[in-house]
Amino acid sequence: MITDLHFLRPWWLLALLVPLVILWFAARSDDIRDRWKGMIAPHLLDKLIVEANRHGRINPSWLLAGLLALGTIAAAGPAWQHEAPPFVEDTAPLVIAIDLSPTMDAIDISPSRIERAKLKIQDILAARPGAKTAIVAYAGTAHLVVPLTEDASLIESYSDALATRIMPEPGKNTSGALALSNSLFKTEGMVGTILFLTDGIEPAGLDALKATNANGVVILGIGTAEGGPVKTADGNFLTNAGGGRLLPKLDVEALKQVKSATGADVATITNDDTDVRWIIQRISTNFADAQTSEGNRWRDAGWWLVAPVALLLALSFRRGWVVKVGAMLLAIRLLTPSPAEAADFMDLWLTPDQQGRLAFERADFEGAAGHFQDPMWKGVALYRTGHFEDALDAFAAVDTAESWYNQGNTLLHLGKFEEAVAAYRKAIEKRKDWPEAQADLVIAERLLKKQQEKEQEQPQEPNEKPDSVQFDDKGKQGKEGQISIAEQTSEMWMKNIQVSPADLMARKFAMEAKGGKP
Repeated sequence: MITDLHFLRPWWLLALLVPLVILWFAARSDDIRDRWKGMIAPHLLDKLIVEANRHGRINPSWLLAGLLALGTIAAAGPAWQHEAPPFVEDTAPLVIAIDLSPTMDAIDISPSRIERAKLKIQDILAARPGAKTAIVAYAGTAHLVVPLTEDASLIESYSDALATRIMPEPGKNTSGALALSNSLFKTEGMVGTILFLTDGIEPAGLDALKATNANGVVILGIGTAEGGPVKTADGNFLTNAGGGRLLPKLDVEALKQVKSATGADVATITNDDTDVRWIIQRISTNFADAQTSEGNRWRDAGWWLVAPVALLLALSFRRGWVVKVGAMLLAIRLLTPSPAEAADFMDLWLTPDQQGRLAFERADFEGAAGHFQDPMWKGVALYRTGHFEDALDAFAAVDTAESWYNQGNTLLHLGKFEEAVAAYRKAIEKRKDWPEAQADLVIAERLLKKQQEKEQEQPQEPNEKPDSVQFDDKGKQGKEGQISIAEQTSEMWMKNIQVSPADLMARKFAMEAKGGKP
């Protein structure tokens, strides 16, 4: 906004005194009366002076003062808009808080509210490839299912196992889910959106939304206004105190009140992907607003003054046919230049880095990478094109915290998790308490641990060749070759144990509930 107008290099504004001094000297030099008033009587001076006809003429002093003033303002760096750093990921983090209270088993939506909510989670993941997403489940208590991660397959495997039966306590604890979701963003040092998939917000949850900043909260109501019976795991239906079937309804009016009271974005589930597209749009909008309000980089708008400065410089040429004809021929030639000539013309006025920045702003990252000489910007452009090896080489030419951070992100894409961990640690060493680097370091360490575990699970290569056989000709056994039957049976039994993700989450949530966690 224009109210945020300020100058990135305000000391340059002191140079505005120069145009004022020029105008003052020009005014004194143009005052003929002041020069002759001490030599000629005033009543004769008025008759002797012949004023020049200045109508339609551009005063050179005013032209020079205007050029210097505009150039000074441009050099001071006027700015009023935030811009994100060039290497910041453009995918917004999301925490999905899914309601697992008993009423989510209602079958007013086929096959049930909870099953439809899980299908919506899959659609959201498919629409946000590579974005960080977390899952929080809540009923009477709130629990973390999956932390913020880009592993969509991991999220799907656990979200598919969600069921109302795994929750240790009945009820609806929206405030606990909200607090847990916000703590995930705080731990990771980032901002994002919290999506509630629920069939209602209880009064305590409404108070919690009012007390916190609900601008980043999106609520998708699951259910119908007519309601439907709640089917239990054993095939029966929940009943009320009178013995009749419980028919929980989606209170649309209450959700509208939540929107008006808290400012959260509220919608109801649809049979198509309209609701998913609406959610994705809200996530992007919330992330852009947060980046704008919390960003610490300002867009330098001084280059916009290059055009008027160039125009004033053109007026500094003397009028004449040579200039007019030359300007006309130049304009005609500029309208139909060949690519090579256009490039040569750009080289006259812009440095390679400036040309690269223009191409980068147009999302022409291939062209930007070809122009940039600055290794950091060149690396960013190569990264955006997917040339990660070349981007890594460019970043390696600079020994700064930002360079090591960028190297870490690039190494993650190359699957070199151990090198990525080292790069993030180097970045944090050079720039203490960097939340983005610390958050990505945690992710890199998790990926490295997962990779190492997979390598350990792979069968070891035999020491002997497959076609070689060795015999104990004395019929004796060494101590190293003795394995008891009990040990073999125990090991085989442990490997054959299979526990479903739902059972694991049920045990975990029960232990957390006993420990007093949210």
